[in-house]
Amino acid sequence: MDHSIYRNSKVTGRYFPYESLQHSLSDVEAYKIPSLQGLSVLGRQIPVYRFGSGNKKILMWSQMHGNESTTTKALLDAIQFLTSSHVQARALLANLQIVVIPMLNPDGASAYTRVNANGVDLNRDFIAFSEPESQFLKHVFETEAPDFCFNLHDQRTIFSVGETSIPATLSFLGPAADASRSITPSRLVSMQIIAAINQQLQDFIPDSIGRYDDTYNGNCVGDHFQSLGVPTLLFEAGHRATDYQREETRTWVFQAILVALESIKEQSYLKFSVADYNRIPENQKNHLDLEVLHAHLINPKIKKNSRLAFQYEERLEDGEITFNPKIIDLEDSKKYFFHDQIDFSVQVLADQALIYQKISSILKTLHD
Repeated sequence: MDHSIYRNSKVTGRYFPYESLQHSLSDVEAYKIPSLQGLSVLGRQIPVYRFGSGNKKILMWSQMHGNESTTTKALLDAIQFLTSSHVQARALLANLQIVVIPMLNPDGASAYTRVNANGVDLNRDFIAFSEPESQFLKHVFETEAPDFCFNLHDQRTIFSVGETSIPATLSFLGPAADASRSITPSRLVSMQIIAAINQQLQDFIPDSIGRYDDTYNGNCVGDHFQSLGVPTLLFEAGHRATDYQREETRTWVFQAILVALESIKEQSYLKFSVADYNRIPENQKNHLDLEVLHAHLINPKIKKNSRLAFQYEERLEDGEITFNPKIIDLEDSKKYFFHDQIDFSVQVLADQALIYQKISSILKTLHD
């Protein structure tokens, strides 16, 4: 599928607050479910949309962590496709009902925080159900009684595909339904659909798909819904090269959503096995954002052969997300991979000028 045709032009960048969502969904008001509308802690509305009239029902939600916007952007692109005249879109909607909560945590999205306005991580609230947003997701789940659930997230830049130097552009998980991580019937289906996604996308992003750790946590929504017998898939939008705005990753999340929907429509996932799923390498935390070479040329107090590494902290400043380097202590016994490199012995590249200045300022304050 040519993603560029269906990319929602109203949506770009990492910061995607509630107000932008309202503007982006103005063309699909007719698909809103009037009887299902939640409220956040600060009183922002949480709309729900239905696409299609088929017998198999999929519930999707995104941005339950407010600072994880990539899957939301991809979901809006998928909505543009589903409401188009494309023959595949018409076939999907004839066979499926796709119920979508584009932004579960609008307060967190506007503040660019993982947590909601009460400081609670909604994905750790599925035992207590203390927050109106998690209570609302539970209500939608119980009201709609979906056959499948897609739990859409972003992951940090630290993840590698297994022990390789390749960053995990996409990661998936068929969550466990119990502490023993049993292969329950619903979990098997989750694994099969993920294996189907992996097979198709390997042709486009080879060796760039990882598998999340499956330790059971009953506080997490995916584990909770899986324990109720509903196949639930965790989607994680990750990093690719220096794509910090995650616009390239957005393309692959879009494709993954459509592959998953098609595999459900055709039941083609049934030909895949647990072994196919397990062949996806498990993510490792081996990546850092930036390696710095020859730092002693900026500050002679720094040892000549020092290993220096930085991780970016994301901050919301004047309506934009800035990436602010923070120096990281490296473990001598661990192998690290880096998304980018600055070498102070050579001329700085034009696209590194800003980060070059930031790193220079930090290095000048360092001692031996």
